[in-house]
Amino acid sequence: MKVMSVLVFFVMSSLIKATAERIPAGEAVFFRSFFAIPVIMVWLWWRSELRTGFGTSNPMGHVWRGVMGTCAMGLGFAGLGFLPLPEVTAIGYAAPLLTVIFAAMFLNEEVRAFRITAVVLGLIGVMIVLAPRLTITGDAGHTEALGALLVLGGAVFAALAQVFVRKLVATERTPAIVFWFSLTATCLSLTTLPFGWVWPTPGVAALLVCAGLLGGLGQILLTSSYREADASLVAPFDYASMLFALLIGYGVFGEVPTRMMLAGAALIITAGILIIWRERQLGLKRDRQRKAMTP
Repeated sequence: MKVMSVLVFFVMSSLIKATAERIPAGEAVFFRSFFAIPVIMVWLWWRSELRTGFGTSNPMGHVWRGVMGTCAMGLGFAGLGFLPLPEVTAIGYAAPLLTVIFAAMFLNEEVRAFRITAVVLGLIGVMIVLAPRLTITGDAGHTEALGALLVLGGAVFAALAQVFVRKLVATERTPAIVFWFSLTATCLSLTTLPFGWVWPTPGVAALLVCAGLLGGLGQILLTSSYREADASLVAPFDYASMLFALLIGYGVFGEVPTRMMLAGAALIITAGILIIWRERQLGLKRDRQRKAMTP
């Protein structure tokens, strides 16, 4: 289910990229969020949670998570119009690395030398991917630099959104987190209406609607995968998206990855897997401690 969620989200991103030259990022966020809601509603109905799945004791937590997640989505969608899919994917891998930093800053989570070293290694990989795009030469260079900064900004907001999710899961049910994010993102995306929305052609509209439906399906698959297995087992499959990025980027958009991009991506993926491995080791250690203290 996790691999399928990665694939579904990636096809969704490809549809957004295919419309990026004609559709503003804010409008794409609206379609992605609004048309995910019916899929989520059907899922809740099927799980017999339609009446109970929306309850919340922390509405402002959902608002802040929605603001951060919407900013991440909007910046990421905007970046798709300027950079190849593999590079967008590699830079996006900075989000879990930044989550470690933000969790230490805002949640007072303890971060020791091993994870700090892994984060630094991953950020070096991000800089390797970014470096060629930040070397500005001509109009094309300015465009690529803008795209790189947009995607990196999206990763920052995605990490902040994950920090809010970590706080929400202590009191909120998963269906509520999923539903209220989609609703909040839909409402927030409408604030970009004065900034140049366009009336899509039927073909473009169909792509955008499909992107929204796939977004809802991907969220359900993602949530279900974490219900069936430990996060430490499921999380590494996120990096399957690089394989999909290379295949779809080359096959559909004719994008050929550079050696520097692949080298940087390899460093980022290595760092991410090291952090996940360390989280698993710490989790096993905490379980053993709890069992030892149980009479």
